[in-house]
Amino acid sequence: MADENDDYIYDEVTGEWRPASEMAAVAETGPVVARDAAGNVLADGDSVVLIKDLKVKGANQTLKQGTVIKSIRLTDNPDEVDCRHDAIKGLVLRTEFVRKR
Repeated sequence: MADENDDYIYDEVTGEWRPASEMAAVAETGPVVARDAAGNVLADGDSVVLIKDLKVKGANQTLKQGTVIKSIRLTDNPDEVDCRHDAIKGLVLRTEFVRKR
């Protein structure tokens, strides 16, 4: 039997399959307004550039200034964005360290 939590909807903005409950919550409350270091509004699927060298906890790696991060996803917290990097999975960045590309 299919449970309501098992349903997924294709999100055209990010190009990913997301849980239906998550998509419904975004539709009800409206999108989270996240802004980068320059004050530009960020949206799901945007590409950003790091404005500062960042040491990644738990990965023993440093992401250099100017590194491009593609296809970000907004979180419930407007000060954080979820993203992926080739070497680091499940990366969460603070919006104060990124600039919209």
